[in-house]
Amino acid sequence: MSTTQSFLLLLIGVGALATVLGLVSKRAQLLPYPIVLALAGVAIGVIPGIPVPHLSPDILLVAFVPGLVFEAALTLDLAELRRRLLPVGLLVTVGVAVTVVLIGFFTHWLIGFTLADGMLLGAILAATDPIAVVTLLRRIKAPSGLAAILEGESLLNDGTGVAAFSAVLATIVSGSPSTLDAGLRFVELTLGGTAVGIIVGFVGLLLLRFADDAPLEILATLVIAYGSYLIADVLHASGIVAVVVAGIVVARYGASVGKLHGPQLLGFWNLLAFVLNAMLFILVGAALPASKLLPVAGLVVAAFAVMLVTRAIPVYGLLTLAALRAPPIPWRWRHLTFWAGLRGALAVALALSVAATPGIDSRVSIVAYGVVLMSLVVQGGLISPVMRVLRIESAG
Repeated sequence: MSTTQSFLLLLIGVGALATVLGLVSKRAQLLPYPIVLALAGVAIGVIPGIPVPHLSPDILLVAFVPGLVFEAALTLDLAELRRRLLPVGLLVTVGVAVTVVLIGFFTHWLIGFTLADGMLLGAILAATDPIAVVTLLRRIKAPSGLAAILEGESLLNDGTGVAAFSAVLATIVSGSPSTLDAGLRFVELTLGGTAVGIIVGFVGLLLLRFADDAPLEILATLVIAYGSYLIADVLHASGIVAVVVAGIVVARYGASVGKLHGPQLLGFWNLLAFVLNAMLFILVGAALPASKLLPVAGLVVAAFAVMLVTRAIPVYGLLTLAALRAPPIPWRWRHLTFWAGLRGALAVALALSVAATPGIDSRVSIVAYGVVLMSLVVQGGLISPVMRVLRIESAG
C-alpha cells in the first residue's frame, strides 16, 4: 500500500478500535472510557508486528488539542463558574505554580533529577487534563458547583500549565535557566495568548452574526478554535490559552448572535470531541513502548507519589482559603477535587516533545509517561469507588 493508503488504514483501524472499546466500556462499566483507550494504546505499542505510528508531538497538539479544549469551553456552565471563580482562579494560577515548584524540588531531592529537569517534569505534570477529566465528569450526577470547580480548573489550568511548560523549557534551552526568566516568560505567554483569544473570539462572533444556518456556524467555530491556536503560536504566545479564552468568549456571547446552542452545532462538537479523544488516547498510548518503563519503574512510582502529595497541598490549602468567602466548598468536594486531578494525553504529548531535546535528561519524558498511565489507571480506575465513599452519585 502507498503511504496515503497506510495512513487511511491507520485512521480506520483506530476509529474501529475506539468504537469497539467504547461499546465495551459502556456496557461493562469497569473502567472509564479514557482509561480503556489509553490501555489499548499501550497494548498496541507492545504487540509485535503492528506498525506503531510515530506522530510528531506538534501534530498531536495542533490537530487534536484545540478542538478538544474548544468543545470543553463551549459546554462550560459559565454562570456557575462565575460563582466559583475564586477557587478556580487560585487553582489555575497559584496552584499550578506551587505544583511545578514542589514537584521540581521533590524529584530533585528524592529521585536525583537536576533541579531544572525536575522543574520541567513538574511543568509537564502540573495541569490536570480536561480531555480526561471532563469525560469522567460527564458520568457524574454531581452538584453544579463541584462540576464548575473541576471542569473550570481542568480547562483553564490546561492553558496555564502548558504556558508554564513552555516557559520552563525555554529557560532551560537558553542555557542559563532561572526562576525569574521562567516567570517572565510565563507571564508573556499567558498574556499574549489571552489577548489573541479575546481578539479572535470577538472577530469570530462577527462571522457567527452573519451565519444564517448551522453548517456556517460550525465552520465559523472551527476557524475560531484552530485559528486562535495558530495565530498565538505564530506570535510565540500560548496557543492553548488562546483557544480557552476564545472558547469562553464564544460561549458567553455567541448565543446572542445566532443559533450557537442549537442541537446541530453542539452535536457536531460533541461528535468531534469524541472522535479526537478516542484517537488521541490510542495514538498517545502507543507513542512510547511500555518496555521503556521497566528500567525506570521505581522512579515512576516515586514520581507518582510526589505528584499526589503535591496535588494535595494546593488543593486543600487553596480551597480552604477560598471557602472563607461564600459560596461554601464542602470537604467532600475538596476530597474529590484532589482525587480527580488526572493527568492525561496532553501531558504525554508535552513529554514526547522533549524526549530528544539536548540538555534534558531522557528519563524525564519516560517518567512523565509512566506517571500519566498510573494516574489514569489508579486515580481514574478508583474514581467511582471514591465517589461512592464520598456519597457523590455516579451516572453509572
